[in-house]
Amino acid sequence: MLKDKPQYYAPKGGLPPQSQIMTDRAVFKDAYAVIPKGVMTDIVVSFLPHWAHTRFWVIARPLSGFAETFSHYIADIAPEGGSVQPEADDTVESVIFVVEGSIDLTIDDKMHKLDAGGYAFLPPKCDWQLHNSSGSNATFHWIRKRYVAADGVDMPKAFVTSDQNVAPTEMAGTDGAWATTRFVEPDDLRHDMHVTIVSFKPGGNIPFAETHVMEHGLYVLQGKAIYRLNEDWVEVEAGDYMWLRAFCPQACVAAGPEPFRYLLYKDVNRHMSFDL
Repeated sequence: MLKDKPQYYAPKGGLPPQSQIMTDRAVFKDAYAVIPKGVMTDIVVSFLPHWAHTRFWVIARPLSGFAETFSHYIADIAPEGGSVQPEADDTVESVIFVVEGSIDLTIDDKMHKLDAGGYAFLPPKCDWQLHNSSGSNATFHWIRKRYVAADGVDMPKAFVTSDQNVAPTEMAGTDGAWATTRFVEPDDLRHDMHVTIVSFKPGGNIPFAETHVMEHGLYVLQGKAIYRLNEDWVEVEAGDYMWLRAFCPQACVAAGPEPFRYLLYKDVNRHMSFDL
């Protein structure tokens, strides 16, 4: 299976040496952005209210005329860091995904220890806290979206699981070369966003240019690939981030000796808003 030895890239910050050339793969276009791992340096971190000993790389945010439904942070939390009031907006739902170290996530007074690969969904108005009680830094992704309620549909409940505990679903006709780890059933209408892990064996590919209404954030957890974004082919590797607006054509070919895996956000299961 693709998940025999999962790896999860975590940024380290710092600054490049003065001798490094400036040419890089970072690009922002009308349909997509690529934020390579080398961009995530100390000078672009943010510190948020009510968070102790924690710094954040903000790699996606709602942006008028681009992708508007979500924000995506990478958090680097030092020992004894964390927050007892992490979310300031009670209309927002979140997904937490740990890529390095260990965190303690408390939901409604029940504590869950999440190691690398740990996943949690947190609905709006959820009572949660997060701390690092280990002796070393931990890194996690925090994806936030304003929840869109639907008449007669219950709000989803909080849950905790992990990459290791969810079997990937093989895409039809691919013999396992392309698979998706789904933490929520696609037809569960309580959920208006999916955060999954997409995996390709070496040489696996998306053999057509996907073009669809969903916005995407794709963080490469492992491996490398050649990715089609709109009319361009770009090379991406573990630690890179791709941010796609609706209808951006996309395809890829896994191009390395190990699996190519990425954490994927998309908005789903709701009528389109006419509030522009």
